[in-house]
Amino acid sequence: MTTTPATMRLLAGPPSAAGPEQFEAHRTRLGSLPPVGDRREIIPILEASGLLGRGGAAFPVGRKWRAVAERSQGDAVVVVNGAEGEPRSAKDRVLMVNRPHLVLDGALVAADAVGATDIVLYVGSEHRDAHRVLGRALGEREPELRGRVRLVAAPVGYVAGEATAVVHFLNRGDARPTFLDRRPHEVGVGGRPTLVQNVESLAYAALIARHGDAWYRSAGRGRTPGTALVTVSGAVPRPGVREIEYGLTIAEIAALAGTAADGTSAVLVGGYFGGWASLDEVRDRPLDPADRAAGGLGFGCGVVSFAGPDTCGVRATAEIMTFMAGESAAQCGPCVFGLAAIAEASRRLATGAAADDDLERIDRWAGQVQGRGACHHPDGAIGLLRSARAVFADEFARHQARGRCSVTHAAAA
Repeated sequence: MTTTPATMRLLAGPPSAAGPEQFEAHRTRLGSLPPVGDRREIIPILEASGLLGRGGAAFPVGRKWRAVAERSQGDAVVVVNGAEGEPRSAKDRVLMVNRPHLVLDGALVAADAVGATDIVLYVGSEHRDAHRVLGRALGEREPELRGRVRLVAAPVGYVAGEATAVVHFLNRGDARPTFLDRRPHEVGVGGRPTLVQNVESLAYAALIARHGDAWYRSAGRGRTPGTALVTVSGAVPRPGVREIEYGLTIAEIAALAGTAADGTSAVLVGGYFGGWASLDEVRDRPLDPADRAAGGLGFGCGVVSFAGPDTCGVRATAEIMTFMAGESAAQCGPCVFGLAAIAEASRRLATGAAADDDLERIDRWAGQVQGRGACHHPDGAIGLLRSARAVFADEFARHQARGRCSVTHAAAA
C-alpha cells in the first residue's frame, strides 16, 4: 500500500476503543481548516483530486459541488447524509462515532464552497451512538456552529438515504424518493439548491482541503485514485471496517480480515445494490469503481461480504429479496407487486416448497420489473437477483428440481 503520513487517513488517530476523538485532539492532530476564503476556492481542487462520492453511486464530488455552487445565491443547503440504511454496511457509523469532527469539518468546507447558510446532519435514527457523539461534537464547537447546523433523525428505511427521499423528508416528513423534473442541486430543501453528500465523502473533502489534490491522488493502485472505507463481513475471523486503497484485490481484503477465503465460494460486493460474484472468478480482481463501467466488480457502498462453506446462496438471496421487497417506497407496481412476488417465490425455492415453475417465474418477472420503477430501488434488487442466478445457478436448479439444498447446514451469509 502506498505510504502516506499516518495523520492523513480517515481512521488515523486514536483507536476506536478510546472513544470519539475530541475537538482539541482532532485539531492538534490535523491542524485547523484552511481560512474561509480558501474553502470557497476548493471545488477545482476536488475536481482535480478525482474524489468520488461514497454513498454508492460514485459520482464525482467536485462536479456535484459545482452544480450546487452555480445555482446558489448564498442560500444553499448542505445535507450530511448519515442515514446508512444498507444492512451490511457500518462504515458511516464508524466514521461518525470515531471521527465526528472530521465529518463536521467536511460539512463546513462544503457549505463555504457552495455558498450554503444551513447544514443538516441527517443521521439514521437507529444509529444512536452516532447521534449522541455528533450532538456532543456540536456542543464542543458551539460558538463556531451556532445557528448554522441542526441534527435530524432520519427514519429507519433502506430508501431513506436516497437524495430525493432525504429532501422530501426534510420538506414534507416523508422519506420516499420522488420523481422530479429538477434534482436537489436545483430545487431542494426549502426550494433552495441543496448538496446531499455522504459523510465519508465529506470527511475526505476535509482532508483534501488541508493536504491538496496531489496528496489524495498519491494513493490508489488502479484507475481510481485514493482510499476508501469498506465493511468486511461474513465468513472471516476479523470482520469490521477498514480503510483500503482503491485497487486492492478481493484476496487481499480477505487477508486483512484474517483469512485466505479458501472455504468461500462467493462474495457479495457493494451491498444489496451490488451483486454476488464467484470467488474463483474475482479473487485477484481489483476493487475499483472504474471497473463497474467496464463490466467488472462494482464497488457500491463498500460492502465485501464472504459466503462461507455452509452458506446456501438461494436462501441468502431469498432473504435479501424479502428485505428489498419490504423496504420499497411502495409507490409503484414494480415494487409493490413485482418485488413482492419475486421475494415470495424465492422464499418457496429456499424452503423446499417451490411451485413447478417458480424459477421460470422469477426470471420472467425480473425482466418485467427492471427499468419500470418510479425510483431505482427495483433495479438494484433485480441486479442483485440476476447476479445470484448466475453465481448460484446450479443451486437454484437443485432447489427447483429436488426441493432441497446441497449445503448440509444451510445458513444465510
